[in-house]
Amino acid sequence: MSEVMEALPATEDSDAGAHPIFAGAPRSVEFNKLRKRLIRNTREALDKFGMVRPGDRWLVALSGGKDSYGLLALLLDLKWRGLLPVDLLACNLDQGQPNFPKHILPEYLTRVGVEHRIEYQDTYSIVTDKLPQGATYCSLCSRLRRGNLYRIAREEGCSALVLGHHRDDSLETFFMNLFHGGKLAAMPPRLLNDDGDVEVLRPLIYCAEEDLARFADAMQFPIIPCDLCGSQDGLERNAMKAMLTDIERRMPGRKDVMIRALGNISPSHMLDPRLFDFAALADRRTTP
Repeated sequence: MSEVMEALPATEDSDAGAHPIFAGAPRSVEFNKLRKRLIRNTREALDKFGMVRPGDRWLVALSGGKDSYGLLALLLDLKWRGLLPVDLLACNLDQGQPNFPKHILPEYLTRVGVEHRIEYQDTYSIVTDKLPQGATYCSLCSRLRRGNLYRIAREEGCSALVLGHHRDDSLETFFMNLFHGGKLAAMPPRLLNDDGDVEVLRPLIYCAEEDLARFADAMQFPIIPCDLCGSQDGLERNAMKAMLTDIERRMPGRKDVMIRALGNISPSHMLDPRLFDFAALADRRTTP
């Protein structure tokens, strides 16, 4: 049964000038620098890709992992400061994985005063029924989850589904497509679903996974690990993550350079005639 909880007002125990989710946040200079960097990266994505339309309502997908918690906290921070004029509804889809701790998210969200909806849909049984034992569950599980989140967004009057994918996710997707798909494509910051009625937004697209991990640790989010379905090792994405980690270790700063490169494309220096009319070059050639 789904459950909708209304937001609670800020209390005297809350930090002055901050959303109650930050009540227990560290007061250190190091944490403030980290928080400001994540806010700056998030604002850049929101502005650069035109994600915000004042008055809209966003469904913020919350899995219980570090990235989605970070997404929620940063959006609440921006909204609290009057920099994000949209309504937010946090949503967790309980997919029926064995041993899923159902109490953690509703208790936490109620305590910090966040409007939320908890929805139960047993997609885990569908995945295990459709796929043979030992197969990778992630792709089918993700598609089923996304379909349900689109439905919930419609039911709640939300124009957008907001996801916690970050810089490293987009780079890993790019290299997976490069190495295995034979195409140049990454995880976009903004797209429209196939039905054309719900946008997908990724405001953390410039945020580093390492920063989000440090942020989650400092904020002491009640993390729910993604191993409840016996998630498999050796996935292609893990190989891309290891490769990028090695590159960053040997050449610090390369991940930031790569994510910027995805927004700085020269079609005339690629090999796709759909993006650049190479045949027309002959017509533009000057005669000696």
